[in-house]
Amino acid sequence: MALAHVYLAPGFEEVEALTIVDVLRRAGVDTRLIALDDRLAVSGAHDVVVQADLAFAAVHDQLADVIVLPGGPGTQALLAHEGVCARVQAHQHAGKRVAAICAAPSVLAKAGVLQGRRATCFPGYEDRLAEGGATLCGYNVVVDGLITTGRGPGVAGLFALELARQLAGDAKAQETGRAMLYL
Repeated sequence: MALAHVYLAPGFEEVEALTIVDVLRRAGVDTRLIALDDRLAVSGAHDVVVQADLAFAAVHDQLADVIVLPGGPGTQALLAHEGVCARVQAHQHAGKRVAAICAAPSVLAKAGVLQGRRATCFPGYEDRLAEGGATLCGYNVVVDGLITTGRGPGVAGLFALELARQLAGDAKAQETGRAMLYL
């Protein structure tokens, strides 16, 4: 069974984080919510409090099949966290997937994993991706090798289904998408 780590920073975009977790779990992906510190109750951008499964430090040497970074105002906390970029780089170097949606692809740019890659992001963050060497695409979801990026909350379901396809296969993603009326 594939393993996904979805990082929750204070101020995360709830629609993005919870849609991704819900779709991946429905598709049979072992999906864990990771808090940036030891406080496992993390408040989102709209004051929805979500209980994380593990603290960042608890998964220090564990590589998931994918790290997923939701966006929203919490992206600033992801950017400021000392270990997030290093963990993204470690996953990429190990041949594992990294994914980010909304403003969070800027974290991938800061980590240097978008150099020479196609990517998308929330409008207004394009300059940060370009500074990180990305080729910007206006698509809702962009996959370039082991890197997946999405534009924002309105495409969270499509983004999550793409991750489900990558981790659980085409048939399971189609089944999940149809059951949820995305397809």
